[in-house]
Amino acid sequence: MQNIYKKLPKMDEIIERFKDHPKNLLKYISTNILEDYREKIKSGFVDFEMEDVFSSIEKNLNNEEYFSLRRAINASGVIIHTNLGRSIVPQFALDRIEQVSKGYMNLEYNIEKGERGSRYDHLRKIVCELTGAEDALLVNNNAAAVFLMLNTFCQGSEVIVSRGELVEIGESFRINEIMGRSGAILKEVGSTNRTHLYDYENAVTENTKALMKVHPSDYKVVGFTKEVTASELKGLAKENDLLILEDLGSGSLINMSKFGLSDERTVKDSIREGVDLVSFSCDKLLGSVQGGIIVGRRDLIAKIRKNQLLRAFRVGKLTIMALEATMIKFLDEDVAIREIPTLRMIAKTKEDILKSAEELKKVAKAALPNFEIEIEECNSKVGGGTYPVDTLPSYAVSFKTDDIMKFESYLRLSRHHIIATVRDNKLYMDLRCIQDDEISMIEEILKEYKN
Repeated sequence: MQNIYKKLPKMDEIIERFKDHPKNLLKYISTNILEDYREKIKSGFVDFEMEDVFSSIEKNLNNEEYFSLRRAINASGVIIHTNLGRSIVPQFALDRIEQVSKGYMNLEYNIEKGERGSRYDHLRKIVCELTGAEDALLVNNNAAAVFLMLNTFCQGSEVIVSRGELVEIGESFRINEIMGRSGAILKEVGSTNRTHLYDYENAVTENTKALMKVHPSDYKVVGFTKEVTASELKGLAKENDLLILEDLGSGSLINMSKFGLSDERTVKDSIREGVDLVSFSCDKLLGSVQGGIIVGRRDLIAKIRKNQLLRAFRVGKLTIMALEATMIKFLDEDVAIREIPTLRMIAKTKEDILKSAEELKKVAKAALPNFEIEIEECNSKVGGGTYPVDTLPSYAVSFKTDDIMKFESYLRLSRHHIIATVRDNKLYMDLRCIQDDEISMIEEILKEYKN
């Protein structure tokens, strides 16, 4: 094995070979490529020569393609894959960014009045139209949106939350800890599986400022359960002059039950039920770039706009452009489902997926004649903390060979970074999330594996 490492060139040899290139850039690219080769060697790939390493370096130097953040092919069957960037950014949003960002723009300039404007005004009208809210505010993610709601209105005051809604999301971020950082005082009521209206009523004190609902992410409590809805809290809130706040998490603008998923409330449903402020994410069921939106009463949004911490959570111009382009698509639900990749993948029929699976199986068998390759039924997941117990029927192409983990590693480390799943000594590529142009890319990698 040690002899294999001798095929890796030394940095002095690389610098001499590419002496016409900037040394710091050359060192940066070469270090990362050498690291990739070492990882491949550890995985059992030894069929290369020193000249192959030089070729990789030259390609990246000439094309400036070597970046840490790279495109990957999602063959996992998880649509909103948190580790793979959540939602694919729609092409129309990228086109809008390219069109507008080539020059200056009216980010904080009111063209009609010829005076300073606000970056927060660009999305207000379209978001209010889609949600039925009086006002809207965009920040950089949903955690920031929740933090600002609590910090603005509940600092030093109690916020009542059901124990069954004290969620923890990715990387150990917990709603109770975010509340603590905001200055709000958490008051837990009820139990994990059952919370009643009287639990909220008994917990209200002179220091209570808000009743809060939190959408459970990544889990669902079933069986002997009881939940108090936002509409049921309206009377208690009005009687005690309390706010109703809701962290809706993924926050859909359309009813997803038409795709065979659970019938969950939309953002418009929350506003209709009388919630004062609702927050939700932009890069999950909205299918756009990362962001968090607060919608609700105009007077409350106005106070959040005056919170000095808002500047720490403000979004840039590219986010605003992408989100405005995405939101406009939701004016026609059919257009949104057709043109927003996340919604399009959720809406895919089993028949359409089977056609793609048959195409992949055909090219895979031609590239890997010694593999056992079949089409199998499977279940896709929405992902992103949404619909934790729901699945979408799908098809996958399965691969079976002597060393399946070596094959998996090869796919993952290939230039197209194919992310698949392994179970029962088979590798599965779920076709639901594989894009139309990616089957040919997979074919290239499979042919190279054969060679």
